[in-house]
Amino acid sequence: MATAGRDGTPGRRRTDKNSKTDKNGRADRNATPRGKATGDRSRAGNAASGRRGGKPAGKGAGGAGAQQPAQAKKRHRKGSSQPDVKAGRIRLNNARPARHQGPTPDVEEQGATYVADGVRLQKVLAQAGVASRRGAEELIAAGRVEVDGEIVTEQGLRINPDTAIIRVDGARVIMDETRQYLALNKPKGWQSTMSDDQGRPCVGDIVAERVMSGQRLFHVGRLDADTEGLLLLTNDGELANRLMHPSYEVPKTYLAWVRGEVPRSLVRTLRDGVELDDGPVAVDGFTILGVHQGESQVRIVLHEGRNRIVRRLMEEVGFPVQALVRTHIGTVALGEQRPGSLRVLGRDEIGALYKAVGL
Repeated sequence: MATAGRDGTPGRRRTDKNSKTDKNGRADRNATPRGKATGDRSRAGNAASGRRGGKPAGKGAGGAGAQQPAQAKKRHRKGSSQPDVKAGRIRLNNARPARHQGPTPDVEEQGATYVADGVRLQKVLAQAGVASRRGAEELIAAGRVEVDGEIVTEQGLRINPDTAIIRVDGARVIMDETRQYLALNKPKGWQSTMSDDQGRPCVGDIVAERVMSGQRLFHVGRLDADTEGLLLLTNDGELANRLMHPSYEVPKTYLAWVRGEVPRSLVRTLRDGVELDDGPVAVDGFTILGVHQGESQVRIVLHEGRNRIVRRLMEEVGFPVQALVRTHIGTVALGEQRPGSLRVLGRDEIGALYKAVGL
């Protein structure tokens, strides 16, 4: 506030003790504003003297010089506590099966082998995307992980991920990220080939960019030009060969619109088998979905992969196919996928295909 001089005239305004004044009594414009720190040394000094907010840290509750209790550090799990076995039994398995690890029956008969300079099993599972490392420990504790034919429940097993055969819930885990597994909804009128010398639209046109970028893809089986629906593409040769081989009996499901009103007695006829030019064929399942104005919609399930097998079968029993769509290969479903579109198969879908063919 202002002070009066001896002669009664107003004197200069009193400033804060931290403010600086020149020889004429004027406040220095570069002075630090009141209440703010004056630099790193001031802050360091306050910290060293135990001050907080301008008051001694020790005053108030706790008395002078009392120290605040240190906050407890979060305990880091490093094998000191046991994984939750109950949680491991219900934990979702995100494993992607593959053949990168090379099936060798001799290795599987020997059981899990400890490798001194190997990688911990839970880390291998986490890197493969099966679960987090803690989640992988729970899967191991629950007895859901198998290494070289042996169930492993002990934590910390070190293995060689390039040679060990790892399974989770019976499905081998993918370690090779170069493997491709795609589902295509093949449009009607397109050829099931990677190229066509007659210039007709083909599957290869849909994946042309992928092939040009270096991916080697081939289709698993075929659909005739007039048939649309699910077609698998992959670069996993062993899986493709087994899916196409009839001995593995991987079911394929079709929706067919046929001419004529199909009687229920036809179900037994098709299950018992029908003789075609290239041998007998029997369906795994046949369901009449609807009959309307001289046409019928049916669902046909069979594991045969012969050329135009569904059309020839229904023609033989007197109900020619008007339209045909393949909706499933094993448990892989076409769903709402639009014609001409691709999608990457999920881990569970790949796993189901591997289980179906014994990989």
